[in-house]
Amino acid sequence: MSLFKKSVAFIVLLLVLDQIVKIWIKTHMMHGEEFSVFGDWFLIHFIENNGMAFGMELKGEWGKVLLSLFRIAAVCGIGWYLYDICAKKAPLGLVISIGLIFSGAMGNILDSAFYGMIFNDSYYQVSTFMPEAGGYSSFLHGKVVDMLYFPLMEGNFPSWMPVWGGEHYIFFRPVFNIADSYITIGVALILLFQRKYFVKEHE
Repeated sequence: MSLFKKSVAFIVLLLVLDQIVKIWIKTHMMHGEEFSVFGDWFLIHFIENNGMAFGMELKGEWGKVLLSLFRIAAVCGIGWYLYDICAKKAPLGLVISIGLIFSGAMGNILDSAFYGMIFNDSYYQVSTFMPEAGGYSSFLHGKVVDMLYFPLMEGNFPSWMPVWGGEHYIFFRPVFNIADSYITIGVALILLFQRKYFVKEHE
């Protein structure tokens, strides 16, 4: 099996894992519901967002469409790059890193593109797959399902601290999903091993 075919199989496996978890969350929990995995520091906390990784988003109707189109264009570019580095027999670590980033971007695109059409909303109810009345939104207007929450530390900043003195904080506050994790791990691997991944050929 060629390196590219192996990378495609790897991507499909990652996408299936991401979507299984999201669909389970969507069809078993209401928005805002949570349960503990390990103590108070690892929770499954179901929320949805309109945008980017870790709950960031572009506001407004057009912000959502532009973000979705940007994601699609980015995935096309990443897919072409992945094919190119596989053809050039790039280091396996680089192929894995790009595969992770591609999988993460694609996983969140699937939410944005289709979840609004195949699920009803999750507010005050557990969502239904393919409801008779139709979904909660249209193509490219679905919300991204997030569930991983790690509030490792919580407290108040010292009163003497500028700007945030006395304010309450939670570390780590963002709620994210498995696809976000793929992107983060892929980028981190590239940053950590860039000298190994991008070795220049000797003349």
